[in-house]
Amino acid sequence: MKKYIEAIKEYSKKEYKKITREATGELKYPFIVPGCAYQNQLWDWDSWLTDVAITQIHTDNSEDEKEYVEYEKGCIKNFLDFAKDDGRIPILVSCAKEDNDRFWREESNFHKPCLIQHLAFIVKKTNGDCSWFEDDFSKLEKFILYYMKNCRHEKTGLYFWIDDFAIGFDNDPTAFNRQRCSSANMYLNALMYKELEAFAYICRCMNKDSKAYEKEQENLKNAMREHLWDEKCGYYYSADLSLRPDDPNDWLHKGNPRKHECIIERIDTWTGMMSMWCGVATDEQAKRIVEENFKNEKTLCSPYGIRSLSKLEKMYHISYTVGNPSCWTGPVWGIANYMSFVGLIRYGYENEAREIAEKTVKLFGEDIIKNGQMHEYYHPDTGEGVTNIGFQSWNLLVNNMIAYLEGRERTEEF
Repeated sequence: MKKYIEAIKEYSKKEYKKITREATGELKYPFIVPGCAYQNQLWDWDSWLTDVAITQIHTDNSEDEKEYVEYEKGCIKNFLDFAKDDGRIPILVSCAKEDNDRFWREESNFHKPCLIQHLAFIVKKTNGDCSWFEDDFSKLEKFILYYMKNCRHEKTGLYFWIDDFAIGFDNDPTAFNRQRCSSANMYLNALMYKELEAFAYICRCMNKDSKAYEKEQENLKNAMREHLWDEKCGYYYSADLSLRPDDPNDWLHKGNPRKHECIIERIDTWTGMMSMWCGVATDEQAKRIVEENFKNEKTLCSPYGIRSLSKLEKMYHISYTVGNPSCWTGPVWGIANYMSFVGLIRYGYENEAREIAEKTVKLFGEDIIKNGQMHEYYHPDTGEGVTNIGFQSWNLLVNNMIAYLEGRERTEEF
């Protein structure tokens, strides 16, 4: 562990300052990119989680954050510059107009619900200062209201992806190549639960009414517990919403119409751990999640962390890819390890949190010592990098895990 930790710290200190970019082209404010290999593209959840990691590295090295804060705020302000009148914000914005044209799709997915979490993270660590985005508050409100009005399934209260474009967990079998507006995805609903919490916090900071968002957060928690928790397997899953509407004139079905509004998808992915990350799981559910799923070496548990997809699933495979979609059908990803780690700490599973932190340190430490860089994702049994050497982004959150292992202050996302 000591050897790996030293290698990670040295690498992180040397590399992290290369992840900021100055205002250029269509981006009017300085910003954060996912890693040194990226040029002038600002990505949604990458910038949020990279920011959390860099804040930890600053703390570890006792460095002044004053100048860096402008890059953090710039991420939010650049995204808000591209907000549509209806509230949608792109997943990616770039200094190059051709990138912005290529990545914007009408009637498709837009910025994942982590924009306000990122903003709240900045506000919280700057003592509640909201002055820098006051004029854009209406854009934030339109953004979250668009999700509530257009991406929420009325009968279940769950949120769904519009399609499978750029969802982050790229080829998640519960969403990839499925019908439009049909995936009540566990990962999406966990993000939305925290996004509602973050927006309520921002409202309170600005002396605005937060009750509607607090109520919607509570409603979503209840919906997730009702529809996404599976008592049979002791795990949280995504659900399929693509059921035909009842036809009162259909003689074949009207005698005993269906009572369910969605079908749970018992496909074991890492995203069940997001129920602990966001705090939706009950204590009893968390116990089953950990004992029956997280620690199960036949399904998700591997020597290097949590598999993105259980090795017992028919879709399980590890593949090298160039471009999109990235492979999430089995490889270990740093973000899946990190989110699981945070959830375990939240529910008091200290031993398990230390275990996955140590696995992650070993994973990245071995890679840095051998290759001088980190990969985007890894083989779960050998720890070998599969693709995209030089990837950083949320992999740098391993520094937050190291702080925990060493008993130091750990930077937490909002």
